[in-house]
Amino acid sequence: MSSTAEHHHDDHHHGPAKGFMRWVTTTNHKDIGTMYLIFSLVMFMVGGFMALIVRAELFVPGLQLVDPHFFNQMTTMHALIMVFGAIMPGMVGFANWQVPLMIGAPDMALPRLNNWSFWILPFAFSLILSGLFFFGGGPASGWTLYAPLTLQGGIGVDLTIFAIHMMGISSIMGAINVIVTVFNMRAPGMTLMKMPLFVWTWVITAFLLIAVMPVFAGAVTMVLTDRHFGTAFFDPAGGGDPVLYQHIFWFFGHPEVYIMILPAFGIISQIIPTFSRKKLFGYESMVFATAGIAFLSFIVWAHHMFTVGMPLAGELYFMYATMLIAVPTGVKIFNWVSTMWRGSMTFETPMLYAIAVVFLFTIGGLSGLMLAIVPADFQYHDTYFVVAHFHYVLFSGAIMAMMGGVFYWLPKWTGHMYDERLGKWQFWLTTIFFNITFFPQHFLGLAGMPRRIPDYNLQFAEFNFMSSVGAMGLGITQLLFIYIIYKAVKGGEKATTEVWEGAEGLEWTVPSPAPYHTFETPPVVK
Repeated sequence: MSSTAEHHHDDHHHGPAKGFMRWVTTTNHKDIGTMYLIFSLVMFMVGGFMALIVRAELFVPGLQLVDPHFFNQMTTMHALIMVFGAIMPGMVGFANWQVPLMIGAPDMALPRLNNWSFWILPFAFSLILSGLFFFGGGPASGWTLYAPLTLQGGIGVDLTIFAIHMMGISSIMGAINVIVTVFNMRAPGMTLMKMPLFVWTWVITAFLLIAVMPVFAGAVTMVLTDRHFGTAFFDPAGGGDPVLYQHIFWFFGHPEVYIMILPAFGIISQIIPTFSRKKLFGYESMVFATAGIAFLSFIVWAHHMFTVGMPLAGELYFMYATMLIAVPTGVKIFNWVSTMWRGSMTFETPMLYAIAVVFLFTIGGLSGLMLAIVPADFQYHDTYFVVAHFHYVLFSGAIMAMMGGVFYWLPKWTGHMYDERLGKWQFWLTTIFFNITFFPQHFLGLAGMPRRIPDYNLQFAEFNFMSSVGAMGLGITQLLFIYIIYKAVKGGEKATTEVWEGAEGLEWTVPSPAPYHTFETPPVVK
């Protein structure tokens, strides 16, 4: 072949890239959604393994397995990896897959940006994890990275700061992509108030991300300059204030917890109407409640800081503002229950998850209301009661909603039905072990056991034993979750448009890209 022919051949690759390069270079929202979800699952297992190290140390009183400093690195890394590696990328994976399908768009608005948003993440988490292997190890400050704890520590802390910047860039680009897609690429007739609730929760989440990720970036940058460049933002010796760090962190951190939970609300707002065979009750109030939660999330941050010695007026304000969030959240719970009320309910795996989320998330919400009461919080603060509270919000809120979402959409994603019997086993084992793990921690906290401590008084032995046994069971159960997904991807019965008996005309059967459609006529039910 002549050189000109070779050049001609090289310049025109026909068809998409194959194999590995397909995934590196893809701009397809489904491929990118799949990569986010797989990444999330891997990080979920890594973060879960770290939690098991923590629970293994706390299995019995005394110091046995690990050095206390390493124990603190594990609590910190577990949290950072679960929040920024498992929950957030997982939710972005759902957004990538479902938002274009739900609004009838051919893809995300900014497909190259979409690819970059994902590929930043494996490098960011390689940096965080590599910190464990360097002198001084990773951060050992809790996921909040409070100064002065982060003003000490080795290169692992710096790597973590750099990784947080990378994750922030990824999150902001992903959020911009969702907003541009939803505001510019809806199918004709798809008005904002006709969008599926999952899309609404993600639009609102995207605005939260754009608002608060730069705040977090600023906070860790100030830590970095305090560590290496002679500033004293958080160092009292130079006129700084460690409490300033807490204000900046929680101004990010409180909206952040809603960034994790709002898309989960969106997922179960899709699942519950499907298996109740009814439209979602109170659609508009759900949209406004979601927006209300997002707004309020910005003005309650210091409820994480009741014990720093703020003035009484500040404590009262933050107490009442925090309790106010219970109103829109209560509206959502009420609407989900009302949707199920007198519906033709069936209890496939996704619906079991959705009901469990409503029930267990409410427990987390009520313990949050307890924490909002200032004099009570003086007792609860930094005890295992707080650990129990946020795991009821994040595990049985965000993670279980994602598991329900995976079972709900797997037939659409893979074209194969998952194994319903195994799915139900995985649900019940997860739910039971979750409660065995975290419910006793409420009692430990009320009895005064502090968080982030590798040893404890003998009086706490029984509940810690239960908690650790539950955690081991919870971890092992997730191997079944991976097996079910693997099995569905590989094969299994073909999914039809009527995946679940009698649920024809469901939202998730919208083809991609959606045909030109006014969305006025109801789907024909056979």
